[in-house]
Amino acid sequence: MRQRRRTASIRFRRFVKIAASRLSPPVPLVCRVSLARAMNDSFPPFRPPAWLRSGHMQTLAALALVGPRPPKTPVRHRVRLDDGDTLVLTEDRPPSWRDGDRAAMLVHGLAGCHLSPYMRRIAHKLARAGVRTFRLDLRGCGAGEGLARLPYHAGLTADLRVALAEVARQCPRSSIALVGFSLGGNLVLKLLGETAGAPAGVDRAAAICPPIDLAVCCRSLERGLARWYDRHFVALLSKKAQAELRRLAEQNGGKLARPRTLYEFDDCYTAPVSGFRGAEHYYRESSAAAYLGSIRVPTTILAARDDPVVPPSIFAGVAWPAAVRFVETEHGGHLGFIARRGADPDRCWMDWRVVGWATTTAPSS
Repeated sequence: MRQRRRTASIRFRRFVKIAASRLSPPVPLVCRVSLARAMNDSFPPFRPPAWLRSGHMQTLAALALVGPRPPKTPVRHRVRLDDGDTLVLTEDRPPSWRDGDRAAMLVHGLAGCHLSPYMRRIAHKLARAGVRTFRLDLRGCGAGEGLARLPYHAGLTADLRVALAEVARQCPRSSIALVGFSLGGNLVLKLLGETAGAPAGVDRAAAICPPIDLAVCCRSLERGLARWYDRHFVALLSKKAQAELRRLAEQNGGKLARPRTLYEFDDCYTAPVSGFRGAEHYYRESSAAAYLGSIRVPTTILAARDDPVVPPSIFAGVAWPAAVRFVETEHGGHLGFIARRGADPDRCWMDWRVVGWATTTAPSS
Protein backbone atom coordinates (compact mmCIF):
# COMPACT_ATOMS: atom_id res chain seq x y z
CA MET A 1 0.00 0.00 0.00
CA ARG A 2 2.77 2.45 0.98
CA GLN A 3 4.70 1.61 -2.19
CA ARG A 4 1.62 2.31 -4.35
CA ARG A 5 1.10 5.66 -2.61
CA ARG A 6 4.78 6.55 -3.06
CA THR A 7 4.61 5.66 -6.75
CA ALA A 8 1.43 7.71 -7.21
CA SER A 9 3.07 10.65 -5.44
CA ILE A 10 6.14 10.46 -7.69
CA ARG A 11 3.96 10.32 -10.81
CA PHE A 12 1.91 13.28 -9.59
CA ARG A 13 5.02 15.42 -8.94
CA ARG A 14 6.40 14.44 -12.34
CA PHE A 15 3.15 15.50 -14.02
CA VAL A 16 3.14 18.87 -12.24
CA LYS A 17 6.78 19.42 -13.28
CA ILE A 18 5.99 18.65 -16.92
CA ALA A 19 2.91 20.87 -16.79
CA ALA A 20 4.96 23.72 -15.35
CA SER A 21 7.50 23.41 -18.17
CA ARG A 22 4.82 23.41 -20.86
CA LEU A 23 2.89 26.29 -19.36
CA SER A 24 5.31 29.14 -19.97
CA PRO A 25 5.60 31.84 -17.28
CA PRO A 26 2.79 34.41 -17.28
CA VAL A 27 3.31 37.50 -19.40
CA PRO A 28 4.24 40.42 -17.09
CA LEU A 29 1.29 42.71 -16.44
CA VAL A 30 2.82 45.66 -18.24
CA CYS A 31 0.86 45.05 -21.42
CA ARG A 32 -1.89 47.59 -20.79
CA VAL A 33 -3.79 46.81 -23.98
CA SER A 34 -4.03 43.09 -23.17
CA LEU A 35 -4.90 43.78 -19.54
CA ALA A 36 -7.67 46.19 -20.49
CA ARG A 37 -9.05 43.72 -23.01
CA ALA A 38 -8.99 40.91 -20.45
CA MET A 39 -10.95 43.01 -17.97
CA ASN A 40 -13.55 44.29 -20.42
CA ASP A 41 -14.12 41.18 -22.54
CA SER A 42 -16.05 39.54 -19.71
CA PHE A 43 -16.57 35.93 -20.84
CA PRO A 44 -14.96 35.00 -24.16
CA PRO A 45 -15.12 31.29 -25.06
CA PHE A 46 -12.81 29.03 -23.06
CA ARG A 47 -10.55 26.96 -25.34
CA PRO A 48 -8.10 24.57 -23.65
CA PRO A 49 -4.85 23.40 -25.25
CA ALA A 50 -5.20 20.06 -27.03
CA TRP A 51 -3.14 18.33 -24.33
CA LEU A 52 -5.28 19.77 -21.52
CA ARG A 53 -8.80 18.89 -22.61
CA SER A 54 -9.39 16.47 -19.73
CA GLY A 55 -10.99 17.80 -16.57
CA HIS A 56 -8.48 15.88 -14.46
CA MET A 57 -5.56 17.31 -16.43
CA GLN A 58 -6.94 20.83 -16.07
CA THR A 59 -7.43 20.39 -12.32
CA LEU A 60 -3.94 19.02 -11.65
CA ALA A 61 -2.03 21.21 -14.10
CA ALA A 62 -3.40 24.34 -12.44
CA LEU A 63 -1.40 23.39 -9.34
CA ALA A 64 1.77 24.15 -11.32
CA LEU A 65 0.72 27.79 -11.72
CA VAL A 66 1.44 28.87 -8.16
CA GLY A 67 1.56 32.62 -8.72
CA PRO A 68 4.17 35.12 -7.50
CA ARG A 69 6.24 34.53 -4.39
CA PRO A 70 4.55 36.09 -1.34
CA PRO A 71 6.30 39.01 0.40
CA LYS A 72 8.54 38.20 3.37
CA THR A 73 6.50 40.46 5.63
CA PRO A 74 2.87 40.20 4.51
CA VAL A 75 0.25 42.62 5.84
CA ARG A 76 -2.23 40.67 7.95
CA HIS A 77 -5.36 41.53 9.91
CA ARG A 78 -6.63 39.31 12.72
CA VAL A 79 -10.39 39.16 13.09
CA ARG A 80 -11.74 38.08 16.47
CA LEU A 81 -14.97 36.05 16.48
CA ASP A 82 -17.60 36.02 19.21
CA ASP A 83 -16.70 32.47 20.27
CA GLY A 84 -13.05 33.41 20.83
CA ASP A 85 -11.65 31.97 17.59
CA THR A 86 -9.70 34.16 15.16
CA LEU A 87 -9.74 34.56 11.38
CA VAL A 88 -6.88 36.08 9.40
CA LEU A 89 -7.01 38.34 6.34
CA THR A 90 -3.86 38.71 4.21
CA GLU A 91 -3.82 42.03 2.37
CA ASP A 92 -2.50 42.83 -1.11
CA ARG A 93 -2.58 46.61 -1.50
CA PRO A 94 -1.65 48.39 -4.75
CA PRO A 95 0.78 51.31 -4.22
CA SER A 96 -1.62 53.58 -6.11
CA TRP A 97 -4.69 52.60 -4.08
CA ARG A 98 -6.63 55.47 -2.50
CA ASP A 99 -9.59 55.58 -0.13
CA GLY A 100 -12.71 54.85 -2.15
CA ASP A 101 -10.99 52.68 -4.76
CA ARG A 102 -12.26 49.14 -5.25
CA ALA A 103 -11.62 46.30 -2.77
CA ALA A 104 -12.11 42.53 -2.91
CA MET A 105 -12.22 39.59 -0.52
CA LEU A 106 -11.26 36.10 -1.71
CA VAL A 107 -12.41 32.92 0.06
CA HIS A 108 -10.49 29.67 -0.50
CA GLY A 109 -11.81 26.15 -0.94
CA LEU A 110 -11.65 22.92 1.08
CA ALA A 111 -8.20 22.30 2.61
CA GLY A 112 -6.95 25.52 1.00
CA CYS A 113 -5.62 28.79 2.38
CA HIS A 114 -4.41 32.25 1.33
CA LEU A 115 -1.40 30.57 -0.33
CA SER A 116 -3.44 28.29 -2.61
CA PRO A 117 -2.24 28.84 -6.20
CA TYR A 118 -5.48 30.42 -7.44
CA MET A 119 -5.61 32.74 -4.39
CA ARG A 120 -2.04 33.97 -4.97
CA ARG A 121 -2.45 34.44 -8.71
CA ILE A 122 -5.77 36.27 -8.59
CA ALA A 123 -4.85 38.48 -5.64
CA HIS A 124 -1.71 39.55 -7.51
CA LYS A 125 -3.66 40.32 -10.68
CA LEU A 126 -6.37 42.22 -8.84
CA ALA A 127 -3.73 44.30 -7.08
CA ARG A 128 -2.08 45.07 -10.43
CA ALA A 129 -5.52 46.18 -11.66
CA GLY A 130 -5.79 48.63 -8.74
CA VAL A 131 -7.96 46.53 -6.39
CA ARG A 132 -7.05 46.29 -2.70
CA THR A 133 -7.46 42.58 -2.04
CA PHE A 134 -7.95 40.60 1.17
CA ARG A 135 -7.40 36.82 1.14
CA LEU A 136 -9.40 35.20 3.93
CA ASP A 137 -8.05 32.20 5.81
CA LEU A 138 -11.01 30.28 7.21
CA ARG A 139 -10.75 28.91 10.76
CA GLY A 140 -7.49 27.11 11.42
CA CYS A 141 -6.21 27.50 7.85
CA GLY A 142 -3.01 29.10 6.58
CA ALA A 143 -2.02 32.08 8.69
CA GLY A 144 -4.86 31.20 11.06
CA GLU A 145 -3.45 27.81 12.04
CA GLY A 146 -3.56 27.46 15.81
CA LEU A 147 -5.90 30.43 16.22
CA ALA A 148 -9.20 28.53 16.13
CA ARG A 149 -10.69 25.92 18.42
CA LEU A 150 -13.57 25.01 16.09
CA PRO A 151 -13.28 23.98 12.42
CA TYR A 152 -14.62 25.87 9.43
CA HIS A 153 -17.35 24.30 7.34
CA ALA A 154 -19.32 24.88 4.14
CA GLY A 155 -22.21 26.70 5.81
CA LEU A 156 -20.44 28.91 8.35
CA THR A 157 -21.51 32.21 6.79
CA ALA A 158 -21.34 34.07 10.11
CA ASP A 159 -17.55 34.03 9.76
CA LEU A 160 -17.77 35.64 6.33
CA ARG A 161 -19.97 38.40 7.73
CA VAL A 162 -17.39 39.24 10.39
CA ALA A 163 -14.53 39.15 7.88
CA LEU A 164 -16.46 41.37 5.45
CA ALA A 165 -17.16 43.83 8.26
CA GLU A 166 -13.41 44.08 8.84
CA VAL A 167 -12.75 44.68 5.14
CA ALA A 168 -15.46 47.36 5.13
CA ARG A 169 -13.83 48.93 8.19
CA GLN A 170 -10.47 48.99 6.44
CA CYS A 171 -12.04 50.39 3.24
CA PRO A 172 -15.06 52.41 4.46
CA ARG A 173 -15.72 54.18 1.16
CA SER A 174 -15.01 51.27 -1.15
CA SER A 175 -17.26 48.86 -3.00
CA ILE A 176 -16.26 45.25 -2.31
CA ALA A 177 -16.19 42.32 -4.73
CA LEU A 178 -16.69 39.00 -2.90
CA VAL A 179 -15.20 35.94 -4.62
CA GLY A 180 -15.35 32.33 -3.42
CA PHE A 181 -13.65 29.25 -4.84
CA SER A 182 -15.10 25.73 -4.54
CA LEU A 183 -16.28 25.37 -0.90
CA GLY A 184 -15.66 29.11 -0.52
CA GLY A 185 -18.04 29.63 -3.45
CA ASN A 186 -20.77 27.70 -1.64
CA LEU A 187 -20.19 29.92 1.41
CA VAL A 188 -20.44 33.08 -0.68
CA LEU A 189 -23.69 32.01 -2.38
CA LYS A 190 -25.28 30.91 0.89
CA LEU A 191 -24.34 34.22 2.51
CA LEU A 192 -25.83 36.21 -0.37
CA GLY A 193 -29.05 34.18 -0.26
CA GLU A 194 -29.39 34.58 3.50
CA THR A 195 -28.91 38.34 3.41
CA ALA A 196 -31.73 40.75 2.64
CA GLY A 197 -30.00 43.04 0.18
CA ALA A 198 -26.20 43.03 0.21
CA PRO A 199 -23.67 42.17 2.93
CA ALA A 200 -21.54 45.05 4.21
CA GLY A 201 -20.06 46.94 1.26
CA VAL A 202 -20.54 44.14 -1.30
CA ASP A 203 -21.74 45.30 -4.72
CA ARG A 204 -20.90 42.13 -6.70
CA ALA A 205 -19.86 38.53 -6.15
CA ALA A 206 -18.51 35.50 -7.95
CA ALA A 207 -18.48 31.78 -7.13
CA ILE A 208 -16.09 29.51 -9.01
CA CYS A 209 -16.91 25.78 -9.16
CA PRO A 210 -19.20 25.95 -6.10
CA PRO A 211 -20.50 22.62 -4.67
CA ILE A 212 -24.04 23.92 -4.14
CA ASP A 213 -25.35 20.41 -3.31
CA LEU A 214 -22.83 19.04 -0.82
CA ALA A 215 -24.39 15.59 -0.50
CA VAL A 216 -24.30 14.92 -4.25
CA CYS A 217 -20.74 16.24 -4.52
CA CYS A 218 -19.44 14.10 -1.66
CA ARG A 219 -21.08 10.95 -2.99
CA SER A 220 -19.71 11.58 -6.50
CA LEU A 221 -16.18 11.69 -5.05
CA GLU A 222 -16.53 8.03 -4.08
CA ARG A 223 -16.74 6.86 -7.71
CA GLY A 224 -14.14 6.33 -10.41
CA LEU A 225 -11.07 8.54 -10.67
CA ALA A 226 -12.71 11.09 -8.37
CA ARG A 227 -11.74 8.82 -5.48
CA TRP A 228 -8.21 10.23 -5.77
CA TYR A 229 -9.50 13.67 -4.78
CA ASP A 230 -11.60 12.12 -2.02
CA ARG A 231 -8.54 10.46 -0.47
CA HIS A 232 -6.49 13.62 -0.95
CA PHE A 233 -9.02 15.76 0.94
CA VAL A 234 -9.43 13.19 3.72
CA ALA A 235 -5.67 12.89 4.22
CA LEU A 236 -5.24 16.66 4.54
CA LEU A 237 -8.25 17.17 6.79
CA SER A 238 -7.60 14.16 9.04
CA LYS A 239 -4.03 15.28 9.67
CA LYS A 240 -5.25 18.61 11.03
CA ALA A 241 -8.09 17.05 13.02
CA GLN A 242 -6.20 14.19 14.73
CA ALA A 243 -6.36 15.68 18.23
CA GLU A 244 -10.11 16.30 18.00
CA LEU A 245 -10.75 12.86 16.51
CA ARG A 246 -8.94 11.31 19.50
CA ARG A 247 -10.98 13.41 21.91
CA LEU A 248 -14.24 12.34 20.26
CA ALA A 249 -13.15 8.70 20.43
CA GLU A 250 -12.39 8.95 24.16
CA GLN A 251 -15.65 10.80 24.77
CA ASN A 252 -17.67 8.12 23.02
CA GLY A 253 -15.71 5.23 24.49
CA GLY A 254 -14.90 3.86 21.07
CA LYS A 255 -11.99 3.38 18.71
CA LEU A 256 -10.28 6.26 16.99
CA ALA A 257 -12.22 7.05 13.82
CA ARG A 258 -10.18 6.66 10.64
CA PRO A 259 -12.42 8.11 7.92
CA ARG A 260 -11.75 6.82 4.42
CA THR A 261 -14.02 9.22 2.53
CA LEU A 262 -14.96 12.86 2.85
CA TYR A 263 -18.49 11.77 3.75
CA GLU A 264 -17.16 9.67 6.64
CA PHE A 265 -14.93 12.54 7.79
CA ASP A 266 -17.86 14.94 7.83
CA ASP A 267 -20.05 12.39 9.57
CA CYS A 268 -17.61 11.60 12.38
CA TYR A 269 -15.94 15.02 12.75
CA THR A 270 -17.22 18.11 10.91
CA ALA A 271 -20.89 17.52 11.67
CA PRO A 272 -20.77 16.66 15.40
CA VAL A 273 -18.13 19.28 16.24
CA SER A 274 -20.16 21.94 14.40
CA GLY A 275 -23.49 21.07 16.02
CA PHE A 276 -25.07 18.92 13.29
CA ARG A 277 -26.61 15.48 13.84
CA GLY A 278 -24.55 13.91 11.07
CA ALA A 279 -23.23 14.40 7.55
CA GLU A 280 -26.66 14.43 5.90
CA HIS A 281 -27.94 17.07 8.32
CA TYR A 282 -24.79 19.14 7.78
CA TYR A 283 -25.10 18.95 3.99
CA ARG A 284 -28.80 19.76 4.00
CA GLU A 285 -28.36 22.84 6.19
CA SER A 286 -25.16 24.11 4.54
CA SER A 287 -25.72 23.63 0.80
CA ALA A 288 -26.21 26.89 -1.07
CA ALA A 289 -28.76 25.43 -3.51
CA ALA A 290 -31.68 26.25 -1.22
CA TYR A 291 -30.63 29.91 -1.01
CA LEU A 292 -29.92 30.74 -4.65
CA GLY A 293 -33.39 32.11 -5.40
CA SER A 294 -32.98 34.85 -2.80
CA ILE A 295 -29.75 36.34 -4.17
CA ARG A 296 -30.12 40.01 -5.07
CA VAL A 297 -26.46 41.03 -5.46
CA PRO A 298 -25.11 40.83 -9.05
CA THR A 299 -23.37 37.46 -9.02
CA THR A 300 -21.50 35.35 -11.56
CA ILE A 301 -21.17 31.58 -11.15
CA LEU A 302 -18.55 29.78 -13.21
CA ALA A 303 -18.55 25.99 -13.61
CA ALA A 304 -17.16 23.36 -15.98
CA ARG A 305 -19.00 20.33 -17.30
CA ASP A 306 -15.88 18.16 -16.86
CA ASP A 307 -15.26 19.18 -13.25
CA PRO A 308 -14.13 15.98 -11.46
CA VAL A 309 -15.03 17.36 -8.02
CA VAL A 310 -18.31 19.23 -8.61
CA PRO A 311 -20.64 17.25 -10.93
CA PRO A 312 -22.54 19.37 -13.47
CA SER A 313 -25.80 17.63 -12.56
CA ILE A 314 -26.16 19.82 -9.46
CA PHE A 315 -26.77 22.85 -11.68
CA ALA A 316 -29.36 21.21 -13.94
CA GLY A 317 -32.84 22.62 -13.49
CA VAL A 318 -31.82 25.45 -11.16
CA ALA A 319 -34.10 28.49 -11.55
CA TRP A 320 -31.50 31.23 -11.50
CA PRO A 321 -32.70 34.60 -10.17
CA ALA A 322 -32.28 37.73 -12.27
CA ALA A 323 -29.20 38.81 -10.30
CA VAL A 324 -27.26 35.63 -11.10
CA ARG A 325 -25.37 34.89 -14.31
CA PHE A 326 -24.47 31.20 -14.65
CA VAL A 327 -21.59 30.45 -17.02
CA GLU A 328 -20.80 26.81 -17.78
CA THR A 329 -17.93 25.77 -20.04
CA GLU A 330 -17.41 22.38 -21.68
CA HIS A 331 -13.88 22.07 -20.28
CA GLY A 332 -11.94 23.57 -17.38
CA GLY A 333 -11.89 20.96 -14.63
CA HIS A 334 -12.01 22.06 -10.99
CA LEU A 335 -10.48 25.54 -10.63
CA GLY A 336 -8.38 24.86 -13.72
CA PHE A 337 -9.48 26.76 -16.84
CA ILE A 338 -6.00 26.84 -18.40
CA ALA A 339 -6.50 28.13 -21.93
CA ARG A 340 -4.65 28.29 -25.22
CA ARG A 341 -2.71 31.43 -25.90
CA GLY A 342 -5.11 34.25 -26.71
CA ALA A 343 -6.03 37.80 -25.83
CA ASP A 344 -5.41 37.35 -22.10
CA PRO A 345 -1.95 38.26 -20.76
CA ASP A 346 -1.41 34.62 -19.71
CA ARG A 347 -3.13 31.24 -19.98
CA CYS A 348 -5.09 31.52 -16.71
CA TRP A 349 -8.51 32.17 -18.27
CA MET A 350 -10.35 31.85 -14.94
CA ASP A 351 -8.17 34.50 -13.31
CA TRP A 352 -8.93 37.11 -15.95
CA ARG A 353 -12.66 36.47 -15.82
CA VAL A 354 -12.56 37.15 -12.07
CA VAL A 355 -10.45 40.28 -12.58
CA GLY A 356 -12.83 41.49 -15.28
CA TRP A 357 -15.92 40.90 -13.17
CA ALA A 358 -14.37 42.50 -10.09
CA THR A 359 -13.25 45.65 -11.90
CA THR A 360 -15.99 46.36 -14.43
CA THR A 361 -17.67 49.72 -13.81
CA ALA A 362 -21.27 48.57 -13.57
CA PRO A 363 -21.81 44.88 -12.76
CA SER A 364 -24.95 43.37 -14.17
CA SER A 365 -26.34 39.89 -14.22
